[in-house]
Amino acid sequence: MEISMYPATIPTVTRSLNNLINILEKGAAHAEAKKIDPSVLINSRLYPDMFPLGKQVQIASDITRRGVARLAGCEAPEISDDETTFAELIDRLQKTISYLNTFTPEQINGTEKKEIVLPIGKDMTMTFEGMPYVIYFILPNLYFHVTTAYNILRHSGVEVGKMDFLGKPE
Repeated sequence: MEISMYPATIPTVTRSLNNLINILEKGAAHAEAKKIDPSVLINSRLYPDMFPLGKQVQIASDITRRGVARLAGCEAPEISDDETTFAELIDRLQKTISYLNTFTPEQINGTEKKEIVLPIGKDMTMTFEGMPYVIYFILPNLYFHVTTAYNILRHSGVEVGKMDFLGKPE
């Protein structure tokens, strides 16, 4: 079975981002029910040298928005990293999903071998072909940051389970 680039990216990525929205909604409800200041959860991290929940969400948004834009040969809109509430983080993800849904299969399919030059830091770059960029960079990064966000909330007592991460079967 062969899969083209569009179904490997847009539906896959938007599904994970929608699942992350669901997880964040459960986090917000937990904070309200337990009378926990939501900023405590948003600023929680699994270990001192790891990014907090809010930054995990921002990175998931950035990796996918910028990644798909690179495949399509355009610049992704910038979103400032100033979210401090669950509602703002959810809004960021909804904006990212809306943006991703503007891409057509014609813009993404056929980019399997397209050269993608990814800036890393100030003076470095990584170069990928399109398909390896999706399967070895975009998707693993997305899953890492969504999983870490899930784990932060789960560790904080939010009742989320594997199906929240995976989403409902279609």
